[in-house]
Amino acid sequence: MPEVEIRKFASVVEEVFHEGGPRATTPLRRAAVIAVIRNPFAGAYVEDIQPFMEDLKPLGLMMANRLVELLGGDPAIVEGYGKGAIVGAAGELEHGALWHAPGGYAMREVLGDAMAIVPSTKKVGGPGTRLDVPITHINASYVRSHFDAMELGLNDAPRADEMALMLVMTTGPRVHNRAGGLAADKITGKDGLR
Repeated sequence: MPEVEIRKFASVVEEVFHEGGPRATTPLRRAAVIAVIRNPFAGAYVEDIQPFMEDLKPLGLMMANRLVELLGGDPAIVEGYGKGAIVGAAGELEHGALWHAPGGYAMREVLGDAMAIVPSTKKVGGPGTRLDVPITHINASYVRSHFDAMELGLNDAPRADEMALMLVMTTGPRVHNRAGGLAADKITGKDGLR
């Protein structure tokens, strides 16, 4: 497979102090890293695309480490994560699916003992396309307080022969979470769900 050709990286950090309610003592921090890469399969149908997942692994690790640094450098403060991909118009949705394993396993490796599956989404779109990247708790997908999303996109990406690959990490629950359900301090940690 060809080497991953990166056109650019973009990153963003949000600090959320309130959503109309009381001001949080400690703001929720949400960080995202986007890598815009050339899609080696753009413009043609290729049957065997799975080897490209192996090529994407170093990129996933680089992005996951950047996220931890953006949030202060301590992986222990990360409580939520998610991933996504926007495939340019000369590609297909399946090309975005190649990001599932390299992006997800990279974050779980960098965070050490994260047990929950990393939620994800993907779509085909052109420059300026936005994507709502889903976020859940790193150890238990059923923790409602951490159900969230971060809208991401770039004005000039992805071009037709590109993909925009995204990773997101957060430091806690939604600022005014009160929807009930499994609390983070009640996780049993056996199956990544509860």
